[in-house]
Amino acid sequence: MRHRLKDVAERAGVSVKTVSNVVNGYQHVRPDTRARVEQAIAELNYRPNLSARNLRKGRTGVIALAVPELDIPYFAELARHVVSAAADHGWTVLIDQTGGGPEQERKAARGIGDHLIDGLIFSPLALSADDLTGLHGTPMVLLGERVDHAPADHVMVDNVAAARETTAHLISLGRRRIAAIGSQRTAEGASARLRLAGYAEALTDAGIGYDERLVAPAPAWHRADGAAAIRHLLATGVRPDAVFCFNDTLALGALRALHEAGLRVPADVAVAGFDDIEDGRFSIPTLTTVAPDKERIARLAVELLAGRLDGDRDAPPRELVAPHRLALRESAPAHP
Repeated sequence: MRHRLKDVAERAGVSVKTVSNVVNGYQHVRPDTRARVEQAIAELNYRPNLSARNLRKGRTGVIALAVPELDIPYFAELARHVVSAAADHGWTVLIDQTGGGPEQERKAARGIGDHLIDGLIFSPLALSADDLTGLHGTPMVLLGERVDHAPADHVMVDNVAAARETTAHLISLGRRRIAAIGSQRTAEGASARLRLAGYAEALTDAGIGYDERLVAPAPAWHRADGAAAIRHLLATGVRPDAVFCFNDTLALGALRALHEAGLRVPADVAVAGFDDIEDGRFSIPTLTTVAPDKERIARLAVELLAGRLDGDRDAPPRELVAPHRLALRESAPAHP
């Protein structure tokens, strides 16, 4: 039998309103009263009727996460954290893959479908701040680096600082011919430009000249692109002693191509990536990488979205920077 709020109230000896306050997380409930209600909830195995609650609020109880590619492990891992954070609010998450195309991103920004979702967490590649202004018809939180001065709340990582720290670490290992893999000149390549800027800053700080020959473009950030970039560098006579890849999938491809070329990592070439995907902890050697706090990114995004749904939708947009760290592993260890 499915128990009701009334049953919990009777078991705890309190009013239905008090039980509702506890279930909905209101703070102004006496600790002993909250404890009695929580004990009654546990004894009765009470579960809130989320459908009825959402109906009363005019909501579906569904939010969406729209990302460019689920084939990129970073987005798959981030999605897992978003689903977990959303569950704390009783939300179901609809996951949409946009492919980074403008039309699919516009569809996502408009809310995917009329009355289908309550809010959107969105990582755009094609759309700019101007494109998004006035376009989104549902509360939205943006991720990533494509949009500056966004018309919506925004959670990001300090890509310049992270890339500078990573390159500085490679320099600290005594490396001077440090390649950068993943540059992009398209409008969609905002993350690439920021990471390249951090790489260049670290070289300047160390008195090392910027060598364009060591900067390898990658049209996509997949394993095959990382391997192709290494093969191109070696074929043109450029022999790096370290490689900073702009994401971990590029780095995994780079590791394979270096192995095929008979180069040892890290003895001959140190390698670092960006994203701290799980695969990098099991590669041979394990991958040194920038580790954005993906769980924190997801929770910040979900909490910002909850604040918009439950509070002032017209308040100025907020920009929050999530923390990161440099995870030192075998491909570029702590000491030379």
